[in-house]
Amino acid sequence: MIDFSQKSFGVISLGCDKNRVDSEKLLSIIKEKGAPITDDIEKAQIIIVNTCAFLNESRKEAIETVLDCALYKSRMLEKLVVTGCLPQKFIGETFAALEEADVFLGTNDYDKLFEALEKSYSDGRVNFVGQGQADEGFNRVLTTPVHYAYLKIADGCNNRCTYCLIPKIRGKYKSFPMKQLLKEAEGLGDISELILVAQDVTRYGIDLYGQKKLKEILQKLTTLVNINSVRLLYCYPDMLDDELIDEIKTNDKIVKYLDIPLQHSENRILKLMNRTGSREQYLNLFAKLRKAIPEIAIRSTFITGFPTETEEEVEALCDFLHKAQLDNCGFFAYSREPDTAAYKLRGQVPYSVKRRRVQELYAVQREISATKLRNYVGKTLKVLCDGIDYGKNCFYGRAYFSAPDIDGKVYFNAYNAVQGKYYEITVTDSDSYDLYGKTGDFEL
Repeated sequence: MIDFSQKSFGVISLGCDKNRVDSEKLLSIIKEKGAPITDDIEKAQIIIVNTCAFLNESRKEAIETVLDCALYKSRMLEKLVVTGCLPQKFIGETFAALEEADVFLGTNDYDKLFEALEKSYSDGRVNFVGQGQADEGFNRVLTTPVHYAYLKIADGCNNRCTYCLIPKIRGKYKSFPMKQLLKEAEGLGDISELILVAQDVTRYGIDLYGQKKLKEILQKLTTLVNINSVRLLYCYPDMLDDELIDEIKTNDKIVKYLDIPLQHSENRILKLMNRTGSREQYLNLFAKLRKAIPEIAIRSTFITGFPTETEEEVEALCDFLHKAQLDNCGFFAYSREPDTAAYKLRGQVPYSVKRRRVQELYAVQREISATKLRNYVGKTLKVLCDGIDYGKNCFYGRAYFSAPDIDGKVYFNAYNAVQGKYYEITVTDSDSYDLYGKTGDFEL
């Protein structure tokens, strides 16, 4: 038997915030084994790379990260573990090709970590993909700043968008039991902002309870004394019903912010993508949300360069952005992924054209965002302090209309500010992405 309490572990997490939650559960499993965890990869005897495989670029990053880590085998590194989406979907290719890695685990195999490592020490390279149990409510070791955390309320997806690999990596949509999630949230400690994530949070509960349960879990989470506020990411437009909108409106602990991934605005492309809804329905939804919750901030993501997309449809998407007046947007060039329906479509758009279209869309949104942010100059905003920016020599944080990592920041001067605390910031300047200001008593 290997005494893992004498082995130092390092974990590298790639990809999205949902993957981050999985990595935090892995860290908890390691911690409960009594093994030390190091932030210095050079000092780790066992390195775990939790991979993303959603796009070709993410697979490339995962493979390059594994190869970079393998170089440490000439120093202290004894075992290199590859886990997550890459081996889950592509174990047939990766096990043979990535000879530098010793252990392979899928997205549901974290409970097999130490068994796999034991076998690796005795027998050499091992493949444990598909041998573990699904998420059984592991504890977490947070890797975010102490004042906010993500809560993954479901895994997988049923939507079958023609460009997306997620259902073939993560499987069908699976809600986690409400009791388990509430226990997990309570165990996170005092949290200024709890961020709910899933491929589609609005679908929560249908598979498990036979009906939508997002409203109910929101009500229960917001009664927890350690949770100050709750933010929603990844809400599908067709699932935002009147009941949920009213809960967001009336529940003071729910941040008035929605991330609604649309992926396109034009009906022909939406149909090819196998997305529900239409341009008209999306604009009507935004109008409905703003009528019910005037201060609501809306974020979305869009894919351009989808097969057969025309210049006229890109112009129409630009027009849609002007009409929608979204607070924040992300734009991505279509990535042709094998084993997806869209891979076989004719009319693939050249990379140079996709790249240009992404730049054009960002230029449109920058103007919209700049105008929106200018309206805050001279006003006072409630800002959650996220830390200190030593390069700018000031504090930084977020107003309610910004989520961590994906949206802009508020940079501010103050005599003192504490991470995780809220401050009233007078906005003195803006650009197309960020705001700048100071506390009311601060003078240069």
